[in-house]
Amino acid sequence: MKNLTSTLICAAILALSACENMTTDQQMVVGGLTGATLGVITADALNADRNWVLIAGLAGAALGTIVARNNATNQCAVSNGDGTYRLVRCR
Repeated sequence: MKNLTSTLICAAILALSACENMTTDQQMVVGGLTGATLGVITADALNADRNWVLIAGLAGAALGTIVARNNATNQCAVSNGDGTYRLVRCR
């Protein structure tokens, strides 16, 4: 499990290093990877069994893809769940 955690951390760091000028789809992918990584790391840190680690990773990925942020305009594209997005001011 430690190897999986290390691999996910490295993947998230590499993905986050190129966040400038990304499209909404690319931001969703990065958000999903980051969310999954954080979910797995949190579950692993809490000594959860494999099933909970998997659930935490999937939940983190789902939450990470919901919001994509445009840093230039400080707007977030929030998924409506039907493939469309609405723009809101990021907090």
